[in-house]
Amino acid sequence: MEGLDGTHRVIIENVKPELNCGQYPVKRVVGEELTITADIFGDGHDEVKAAIFYRHGRKKNWNQVPMQFLGNDHWQATFIPDAMGIWEYTIQGWIDHFYTWQKGLRKKYEANQDITVELQIGAQMLEEAATTAKAGQQKRIHKWIQQLRGNISAADGVELATSKDVSELMHACCERKNVTTYQKILRVDVERHKALFSTWYEFFPRSASQEENRHGTFQDCVKLLPRIAEMGFDTIYLPPIHPIGRAFRKGKNNSVTAEPGEPGSPWAIGAEEGGHKAILPELGTLDDFRYFVHQAREHGIEVALDFAIQCSPDHPYVKEHPQWFKWRPDGTVQYAENPPKKYQDVLPVNFETEDWQNLWQELKSIVLHWIDQGVYIFRVDNPHTKTFHFWEWMIREVRAQHPQVIFLAEAFTRPRVMERLGKIGFTQSYTYFTWRNTPQEMREYLTELTQTDMREYYRPNFWPNTPDILPEVLQNGGEPAHIMRVILAATLSSNYGLYCPVYEFSMGTPYPGKEEYIDSEKYEVKHWDWGKKTKVSEVITLINKIRKVNPALQTTWNIAFGDTDNPQLLCFAKWDSAKRNKIIVVANMDPYHTQAGWVQVPIRELQLPEGDQYMVHDLLTEHKYTWQNEWNYVELRPHEMPVHVFRIEDANAGMGHNNLDDTWLPTDQSTHHE
Repeated sequence: MEGLDGTHRVIIENVKPELNCGQYPVKRVVGEELTITADIFGDGHDEVKAAIFYRHGRKKNWNQVPMQFLGNDHWQATFIPDAMGIWEYTIQGWIDHFYTWQKGLRKKYEANQDITVELQIGAQMLEEAATTAKAGQQKRIHKWIQQLRGNISAADGVELATSKDVSELMHACCERKNVTTYQKILRVDVERHKALFSTWYEFFPRSASQEENRHGTFQDCVKLLPRIAEMGFDTIYLPPIHPIGRAFRKGKNNSVTAEPGEPGSPWAIGAEEGGHKAILPELGTLDDFRYFVHQAREHGIEVALDFAIQCSPDHPYVKEHPQWFKWRPDGTVQYAENPPKKYQDVLPVNFETEDWQNLWQELKSIVLHWIDQGVYIFRVDNPHTKTFHFWEWMIREVRAQHPQVIFLAEAFTRPRVMERLGKIGFTQSYTYFTWRNTPQEMREYLTELTQTDMREYYRPNFWPNTPDILPEVLQNGGEPAHIMRVILAATLSSNYGLYCPVYEFSMGTPYPGKEEYIDSEKYEVKHWDWGKKTKVSEVITLINKIRKVNPALQTTWNIAFGDTDNPQLLCFAKWDSAKRNKIIVVANMDPYHTQAGWVQVPIRELQLPEGDQYMVHDLLTEHKYTWQNEWNYVELRPHEMPVHVFRIEDANAGMGHNNLDDTWLPTDQSTHHE
């Protein structure tokens, strides 16, 4: 019986959220609710009470919030963390003897039983509580004791003993005895709000020049900031900005041999000019980069850098730390391979080196170096090909000093691997959104992301394209597909990003037989018409504005899908925590043909009165329609506008004006439902 306390009668189990038996923290941002549920019960019929205890990891004292009984021994409570960092929480449960006595007293009285002794028991319990009460509370308690021990009638005694005043004071004063504390202290990793809501714009700085045949610089990047800010992006992600190796440099379209003057892939990091802490000279100086970061911040934009743990054969690490690489029997260093692909210009780091501790420290110092330059967001290249233990250690170490740092995991690999990266600390994660091409696939995937335990640790960041990935729908679907996919990314997920400006220009020509752009910008400097406006760029600007003024689109989690009678239509609703802002999105996922049909609005989740009419305002076109009940009719022509983004509004509100050029608008997208 060692270690047991037979006086503890309450059981606490099935606590949620709890990841891997408490091994990993769940995720929230500052101001985001954390709701905790558990099954809590005791033997017999005595009344159980429970509370959540929580605190910031750096604080000594615990806060507490009472748990609410939901029925069938299920309890729930919510708290809202108000600062970044690791928070802790646990649960306590106990038998509430006074409340048990109150319920028994009323039952006996209503059964016409003698309650004289019961009132004396209550007075005794009040007397015990007075010993730990404050002076003002003691005075009130002693008055009640005198009344219960006096000539009070049964009816008046029951009314007094079960009154709100007595109940509240006894709840505050009664010493909890024989309390059961959940055996684990669980954790929640609380990050800044941008972890939950962000809008990313990726471009190659070497292609930023507005003059033909000239390598872009950070000064050119500064000139692009007003344009990117006007489009509504708050994060600029730059591919690697470091010196590029010359040995085995790749040429156009990943050619094994580079022609003279070809720039090579930015991911072949390192040359005689330096490695991961250096800047490609053609882009400018460190001061130029710092100025770009500063100017971006002036435009409300943060700069995110690529953190790719790999080296070109010319990287200083290869000579200075040869033990960090794998060497083949012929004396050459092992380059990266993904058969049949070969990356002769890239050397993977050997994480099984016996010198792993020095390797880890050096890699961490790279991140700290760029933090010193004002960078607090890192897109991590292929983290799934490096050891999990390193990432868990490195992210924990960095965020202990700089809790505002955000890490995005660029991992397109097996589900369990991607999930593990989310658990061990990555703030956001790339997803399979790029390859979900039907309404049914999208419903199933979003349900997995938002309605399972993944919601607690895996924050999705939806990218319709990347420099490595040109999905089939964008290859063949043209402008309608680009519009449809960006609106879905921006409304399904509160974090999304685009590789531009190719996306704005609806560029979709693939390398033959591959899911990649032909003449890829990864291997050559491009010259873009940065002043060009397109329908896609205007839609991007508009949907980003819509996201900023509609809280329902600033979280991924509050989502419900509606059925449709057309398998090409996707219907879903989003709402904010207060359910004041309510959005309905209906998308035609066929970029080639007009699709029409009846869609089911999730009126229960949106708390819309059944049978009442309500107005839906299409924020893309400014058209308004009166709908009623669940089922309503839509028609979406992809070459006009393939998606509705409705906000539910007062049915008496006036009609608005179109934000887009009239030539973009459908003539009859939706009909009034009678």
